[in-house]
Amino acid sequence: MRPSPWEFVTLLVEMTLMELRSVRLCRSLLLLAACSPISLICAAQASPAGSRPPSPSRVDLFGEYTYFHPINSDMFNQQFPPIMGGVGGGIAGYFSRSFGIQGEYTYFFNHPDYCVSTVQGGPVLRHQIGRLVPFVHAMGGAARVGPAYAHSGSASPCTWGWVATGGLGLDYILPAAALGNHLALRLVEGDFHYSDVKYGAQTAPVIEPAGEGQITAYRLSTGLVWRFGNMSPGLPASFGCEVQPVSVFPGDPIAVTGRVINLEEGKKLLPVYTWSSSGGRITGNAGGASIATNGMAAGDYVVTGRVSEGSGPAQHAECSASFRVVAFAPPTISCSANPSSILSGGISTITSQGRSPQNRPLTYSYGATAGQITGTGTTATLTAADVRPGTVNVTCNVVDDSGNSASTGAAVTVLAPPPPPAPPAPVARSLCSVSFERDRKKPVRVDNEAKACLDDIAIELNREPDAVLVVVGKHDPQEAPEAAAERTLNVKQYMTDEKGIAANRIEVRTGEISDRTVDNFLVPPGATWDAGGTTSFDPSRVVRHGEPYAPAAKKK
Repeated sequence: MRPSPWEFVTLLVEMTLMELRSVRLCRSLLLLAACSPISLICAAQASPAGSRPPSPSRVDLFGEYTYFHPINSDMFNQQFPPIMGGVGGGIAGYFSRSFGIQGEYTYFFNHPDYCVSTVQGGPVLRHQIGRLVPFVHAMGGAARVGPAYAHSGSASPCTWGWVATGGLGLDYILPAAALGNHLALRLVEGDFHYSDVKYGAQTAPVIEPAGEGQITAYRLSTGLVWRFGNMSPGLPASFGCEVQPVSVFPGDPIAVTGRVINLEEGKKLLPVYTWSSSGGRITGNAGGASIATNGMAAGDYVVTGRVSEGSGPAQHAECSASFRVVAFAPPTISCSANPSSILSGGISTITSQGRSPQNRPLTYSYGATAGQITGTGTTATLTAADVRPGTVNVTCNVVDDSGNSASTGAAVTVLAPPPPPAPPAPVARSLCSVSFERDRKKPVRVDNEAKACLDDIAIELNREPDAVLVVVGKHDPQEAPEAAAERTLNVKQYMTDEKGIAANRIEVRTGEISDRTVDNFLVPPGATWDAGGTTSFDPSRVVRHGEPYAPAAKKK
């Protein structure tokens, strides 16, 4: 007799308590523990302030990793053991924000004793809460299951039967802007599984009559969900318009700009725009309108725009904006400085723009609290010679031929000269390398050609008395490793005995196996040198052979 759903839950809890220390249950808890950090990380990522929550999707494609755990299910007294690894995938299509149909395929990597795979479908219900999407589903279909006893060949083949699955889960829609709400994490999915498969007789190792495999199990899954489509209803059209400028004198033009959203244009259906104004002459099109204010009296006016693409309530919208016609007034002026920050002794260009409502002739003049300012017309030049760091206030003045005037100001910041740049940091540099390839009979002796390189190095050391010389000896693969150390010590001896370089200024090391050379590096104070693959050594442990360097040539 199979347990009822309530008995199944009770049995699952009892087994969990009894097997807390078992390896199988620890692996089950490991899957849940792996999901928990993902949940915490996702919950910690708040959506940007003012952003709209993602809309429910129309189609979900999902892929999962699944753990399968049979409970008290056996065949021929052989228990169906848990299967640690399985994969699943499927698709869910939704007819509304909450209800849909789901189909899935699962495959569990074969346990040594049996196999499990299912093909199922059924209804699914969800209720989206912001970025969290809890769901519950019920499915039925076909299951391909193998017997619980060891099998080989056709003795115990995997056989098709029927299966029923039900459970619930939780998805989290990732908030990254680049994903566009199309990717979600399936944090956890828990399912009840029941399958029934009929087999033939067992033939080995013990002959048994035909059997029937009935598996009661639970599944734990996690994975990724790809979301497509949008179940949210379309937003109504919205139309906004603005006028520039909002206040004009008679005769000045007014530009009206309009912007419509949530109204898509199609080849067969184009939006129609109409414009009207409570005063003046208006002409308009899809991009906006213009108003001629010639002869208009001073006062407040309203311009109205309408857009329509059909008869539906969401397919038309209206906007309005106000503007004012004012009587003629004295001139106005704007003033700006470019650049607004200069060094002491620098120059800034002052630009002004005067405007007369009556279009009268204008005359410009300028003043400054420091420095020298010269110029007429709409531009002037400010020279900050002998001006201390601080702010220089510039005044731009305009007067029309009737004596009406206006003034405005701009600020120029005089900066102190920047401090001189810091000297560059010292760096270690590579000097010439000494070759020991020429004299194979004396492969570690410093010959006369090598002395020329070392003489140049001695000059560099004398120029920089605080610098250190790092000498790195190398040896050929056919040589003993001690050859590299002998070459290094011979170079050091030449530098100290013949060139007078202090021994504490020379550091000896050996390098990688490559060729018969000695590399030299000059390291000034404060610089760092990367030792890389080199190794220091104790000179007292090195047995040297032959003379360290060639004798000096006799003078004739």
